[in-house]
Amino acid sequence: MATKGKKYQEAVKLVDRTKAYSVSEAIELAKKTSVVKFDATVEAAFRLGVDPKKADQQIRGAVVLPNGTGKTQRVLVFAKGEKAKEAEAAGADYVGDSEFINKIQQGWFEFDVIVATPDMMGEVGKLGRVLGPKGLMPNPKTGTVTFDVTKAVNEIKAGKVEYRVDKAGNIHVPIGKVSFEDQKLVENFNTIFETMMKVKPAAAKGTYMKNVAVSTTMGPGVKVDPSTVNAK
Repeated sequence: MATKGKKYQEAVKLVDRTKAYSVSEAIELAKKTSVVKFDATVEAAFRLGVDPKKADQQIRGAVVLPNGTGKTQRVLVFAKGEKAKEAEAAGADYVGDSEFINKIQQGWFEFDVIVATPDMMGEVGKLGRVLGPKGLMPNPKTGTVTFDVTKAVNEIKAGKVEYRVDKAGNIHVPIGKVSFEDQKLVENFNTIFETMMKVKPAAAKGTYMKNVAVSTTMGPGVKVDPSTVNAK
């Protein structure tokens, strides 16, 4: 088993693994323990008391962070006619139909998010085997299958993030960069947390919010005390 580097080992010493910190303390500590030389991503992780194998407990959606993610998303829109013009006017990076389907089939992935109008999904569906494993398939639940392409593109550019529970009941969501002011990260975190509480499945039994943590790219996790979140 590979051992963690010296910087990581030093960073871990700053984190009390037995303690759950307030949101602001956790974010401050996560930034302090960032061990990489680049502007690392700050991520929130939630361990939820759900059974993802059951259809009524599969959590998936999207939310716009008030302060964005610090990353400019490249948006590909599958649309025709007026909707294609609308997408271009909204600032989509790529707009088209069959030519982009062919490019993707040949291995082109110079984009981060795909938006598609419902009438294009018959064609886009052919890319399911390629896009599905990468988490790039448009989905109505995340607002990426819609005729309102202006709204979809604007939200993605403004800092919309998608979330989806994995097989173990975990959700990981980026909330910004280490270079962000602490308060902006706190606001983004609170928005995500409130969203997680709102989407709690009615069928979920027992403790729903089992564990919450924040971390930076390749940095140690810092536990968060959920009671310190400004969630309703």
